[in-house]
Amino acid sequence: MSFTSHMDAALAEARAAAARGEVPVGAVVVAPGGAVVARAGNRTRELADPTAHAELLAIRAACAAAGSDRLPGHDLYVTLEPCPMCAAAIGFARIARLYYGAADPKSGGVAHGPRVLAHPQSHHRPEIYDGIAAGPAAALLRDFFADLR
Repeated sequence: MSFTSHMDAALAEARAAAARGEVPVGAVVVAPGGAVVARAGNRTRELADPTAHAELLAIRAACAAAGSDRLPGHDLYVTLEPCPMCAAAIGFARIARLYYGAADPKSGGVAHGPRVLAHPQSHHRPEIYDGIAAGPAAALLRDFFADLR
């Protein structure tokens, strides 16, 4: 089986989030067979919900579609390194593989900060692949915050 990246779909969700005035982060959940089963962009402002991160919204939708609280064999593509909250949810959902774009030294929870998925208390450690389309993902964030200033 050959590898197919779904980061372009995550980037499209990030662009849509930016157009709504949200921090441009997008996420896509892919089933073991390769079908996209959920996609989302940040909606924290729109929903007045600090937990409405792209990853959580996509995981919730994928779990609802699967009728399960766990997603074994599923992949998650996200444009920015997940924060500690999202990293914990990724572990709880038993995501098999995490692909992310831009690193987040300030607020990340995977390769930076608490490194939630590598912590001894983590019950599940997905395969992690970073730097996927990092340039375009970082540019979206940089441009978004530059426009705010």
